[in-house]
Order: sequence, then C-alpha cells, then structure tokens
Amino acid sequence: MSTPLRFALNRMVAPRLSLPAFIELAVTLKADAIEIRNDLKGIEIEDGTAPEHVRELCATHGISVLSINALYPFDVWNDERRAQALKLAAYARDCGARGLVMCPLNDRADPRSVAERASGLRTALSELAPILRDHGLLGFIEPLGFKACSLRRKRTAVEAIKAVGGLDVLRLVHDTFHHHLAGEQEFFPELTGLVHISGVEETEAPLANLCDGHRVLVGADDILGNAAQINSLLAGGYSGYLSFEPFADSVHGLADIQTAIGASMDHLSKSLS
Repeated sequence: MSTPLRFALNRMVAPRLSLPAFIELAVTLKADAIEIRNDLKGIEIEDGTAPEHVRELCATHGISVLSINALYPFDVWNDERRAQALKLAAYARDCGARGLVMCPLNDRADPRSVAERASGLRTALSELAPILRDHGLLGFIEPLGFKACSLRRKRTAVEAIKAVGGLDVLRLVHDTFHHHLAGEQEFFPELTGLVHISGVEETEAPLANLCDGHRVLVGADDILGNAAQINSLLAGGYSGYLSFEPFADSVHGLADIQTAIGASMDHLSKSLS
C-alpha cells in the first residue's frame, strides 16, 4: 500500500474522557482528526462547551474536526429540524468542523410510504444545501442499515443528492457496519466524504438482530469485512479518513483504550498492505 491509512477518532470511541484527554488520545495515536457529537450527555456539545474552546484546543494540538455527529432525523423536515440544523451548523462553523453528519429516521413506527420517504429526503436535502453553503460546511449523509430506517442504501441518497443539485455540498458517509447490515454491494468512493469503522464479532445473532451495542473495534474476528470494504473504497479513489466509531460498552469501559485502538489500527494497516 503506497500511502498510510488516515485514521480519525469519533467521540463514541471514548465517550467518558474529557475533551482535552480525548484530543490527547488522538495526538498519541497519530490520528490528526476527530468527530465530536451532540448526543452524548455530560460532554461537549451537550455540556455547553463553547465552539471556540473546541477550535482552540484542536488547533493547539494540530487536530482537525471532521464533523459534528449528528443532525437527526434530518429527512423529516419541519420548523424544529430547521432550527436544529441552523444551531448545529453555526456550532460546526465556529468550532472549525468540516461538516455535519446527517442521519435519517430510524423508527419502526414511521408511517410514511416509500414515496413519502423519498419525497421527504429530497425536501430535506434541498432545504439543507443552502444552510450548508451559508456556513461553509459539507453535509455527510449516513444511511443506516437497520430494517426500520427510512434511508438504508447509499444509492437512494446519491439519486436524491443529484436530484436537488447538491453535489457541491453533500457527501456520503460509508459506515462499514451499516453497509454490511443493508446488504449493500455498491460503493460510491467519489461521493464518499467520511468512513465510519467498527467491527462485529457476534456470530450467534442473526444479521437483522445486530445493533449498535454489538459494534467493537475492528480486529481479527470481525465479521463485517471491514478490510474488504475499505479496500474497495481506496481502490475507487477514496483518500479520506477512517473514523473509529464503536458503540459497545465493552469498548467504552476499557482501562487502556489507547492500546486497543492502536492494535486495531495495526490490524487494519496489515490487512490492507
């Protein structure tokens, strides 16, 4: 492999660390980019940390902020969503983030038909594109592979991006867990702005029963085919970040998260060399 993999840390990899400690973790692991979140209690953004503080801390350590994760449910557009989008976009701009991750509705009780979901997606993207442009941001659309999700596959997102003329500001998130869960075969490396990586080692549960809690760091026992997925993206020209996003409590409770992430980085680097 000619160029080393570019790793980043999503805040979900170590949600119990303080922001300075999290940035220190990234520096130590030579991961020069992070993603922060608005859905974790007791830490930034939820604790009221000023965006300027995030920007200063990251700048001091040579760390870039890839995204705020996430605007949800972005594809159900209303006054509340507009207010939420404007607030997050302002925070993203002020903390120096490159973009905003946007996740679709994941709700078994969603009463909308396929046509209504498609229409809602296009409406939301056409409303979000000018907000993103005004704030100098990219919008990272993350299809979720769960059966209940209103947007499961990247193909659907790509068609909607093109339909609303959003190619200048809208990109895809390729999440290795959700790609596998959706049974998706297509890769869109040229439209991929960010890759989220996590592994699953659960072999007993049916695919449809897998949930965020199963997501660990990528290792030798991974059943999602992370290395093959990443290889397809790189072969297609993707040159961006691979951001660690494990949700499992077993990861969050590790006494030495640094060594564990380092081992996962080594595993992936060797698998792809």
